[in-house]
Amino acid sequence: MEQNDGSFLAVRRLSGGAIHHHRHHSSPAEVVGVSTAWIGKGLTSCVCAQGTESDGRLSFDLSPIQEECLHRLQNRIEVQYDGSNLEHQKALVALWHASFPGTELLGLVSDQWKEMGWQGKDPSTDFRGGGFISLENLLYFSKKYPKSFHELLRKQNGDRALWEYPFAVAGVNITFMLIQMLDLQAAKPTSLVGAVFLNLLLENDRAFDILYCITFKLMDQKWLEMHASYMDFNVVIKSTRRQLERELLLEDIQRIQDMPSYMLLTC
Repeated sequence: MEQNDGSFLAVRRLSGGAIHHHRHHSSPAEVVGVSTAWIGKGLTSCVCAQGTESDGRLSFDLSPIQEECLHRLQNRIEVQYDGSNLEHQKALVALWHASFPGTELLGLVSDQWKEMGWQGKDPSTDFRGGGFISLENLLYFSKKYPKSFHELLRKQNGDRALWEYPFAVAGVNITFMLIQMLDLQAAKPTSLVGAVFLNLLLENDRAFDILYCITFKLMDQKWLEMHASYMDFNVVIKSTRRQLERELLLEDIQRIQDMPSYMLLTC
């Protein structure tokens, strides 16, 4: 590792034997924008994020199996939520029953959805930023880590603000942030963080879903630590992203479960 004017050149051997070089600055990528609707009215479908420019870009040639793994995830990302799609409707209803077991859902358009933290009666209008995968992420979270899911949904832990973040729409924003942080819509990784994640995805094809759960729990922890309220969401998501980037670049991260923040999750 070479020190040079506040940055370091990291050389890390990734699976497949190729060595990848990336110049990483001391100030990591941050979320730099937020929609006016979040500031003035409430959280919208996405928090806009972009990475800082670096001196060198990652060069990473993918093997066929890596390409296939990335393409499967990209295919999921490209699917938009379609309120007329029966599969999508069933997934949304399943999320309701996982969130409020024993409570009858009166309809796909209902004031009940506001209890979960959607902006209005129709959750489908909030999926624009995250697509169908953001619903899949929430549903996976509810089934894989139900205790953590319900703690966040019901805001059970810590001294909460009077003006809390809306749970469901915050979840859509987290999906969107992770897609941008990892640059998952690019043909190949463009950062060391993205390359490391691709190897984690190769080890576990549900790595993105698990990372989503980690991120949601980590975001809530930082929310409490920072004594944040509704208007602070963008600051909290910045801090969460920085922490994720640091953890993904740790040398001993071989599986998504090796991330220190994974320990925050409880089933």
